[in-house]
Amino acid sequence: MRDAESVTFAGGSIDRAAHLRGDAAGLAALAAGASARVLPLSRGRPLVSGAAEADLAWLPADHPLFATPAPMIFLGLEEDAPRFAREIPDWPALAGEEYAFTDQEGEAHPDLPPSLRFHELRSLMARLTPAEAGNAAAAKGILAWHEGHRFCARCGQPSEIADAGWKRICPACGAQHFPRTDPVVIMLITHGNSVLLGRSAAWPPGMYSLLAGFMEPGESIEAAVRRETWEETGIRVGEVGYLASQPWPFPSSLMLGCRGEALGREIRRDPNEIEDARWLTREEAMRAAAGLDPDIRPARKGSIARFLIDRWLADTLD
Repeated sequence: MRDAESVTFAGGSIDRAAHLRGDAAGLAALAAGASARVLPLSRGRPLVSGAAEADLAWLPADHPLFATPAPMIFLGLEEDAPRFAREIPDWPALAGEEYAFTDQEGEAHPDLPPSLRFHELRSLMARLTPAEAGNAAAAKGILAWHEGHRFCARCGQPSEIADAGWKRICPACGAQHFPRTDPVVIMLITHGNSVLLGRSAAWPPGMYSLLAGFMEPGESIEAAVRRETWEETGIRVGEVGYLASQPWPFPSSLMLGCRGEALGREIRRDPNEIEDARWLTREEAMRAAAGLDPDIRPARKGSIARFLIDRWLADTLD
């Protein structure tokens, strides 16, 4: 696709500067400099300023919010200025509270101005610039990996952060662990003038999107597209082609957007996989995308599913 890299989270304005990660002393000096900035996250939610048009809130490294010690991950350089990310601990009013990923209000911190709030990235992604969205995805993804990989997968002992946050080392057995990304196929399956959509029971009422599923060991992208479509809907797929990809930091996936041609239209849904599946004509899909269908809500703005559907409707996939 000509505009494949315009999908949300595929951008980013930070030079990852991987050659600096092993220089602990140099990074400490960068962090102590006046130009250093840190993106704080609370429970994986980045700090944001603004409402309709949101901006990531980068704070000085010596900000009082960072008084409690915690690992600080080096994200890289932006216009030669160092950028870091770190989680902050829950504050008393937040401890034990749950939040929905569709939260639009965000969470205010008692030590910050009310204009700065921690927002769930899924509800925020369409309001960030492509560069800011990519930066936020990198910060959220690497911090989520550390949270879920504190122990060595080989021997079970606690592991330690190394290389400015881009590696973990087990002091007990010497194993090295690197951030992982789980590949997921997401497919625009068409038959003539119709597109195949499905919905999960966990989604908001009426929301339909493209079929998707994790790839399995020893499986090609094309085989995964055909297998997942068959398992979920009983529909066989012929020709498969790659379209675009999207980093999806919830917590650590890479969405591989593909198109596939269905060899038939009869749906035999597996209720253990999805709640519903249906074919929509291009005209019906256009009505749903415009919010004119009372029974079908379109995929979330910013998702690769919405990206691919919109381009299929506009006939600009190639």
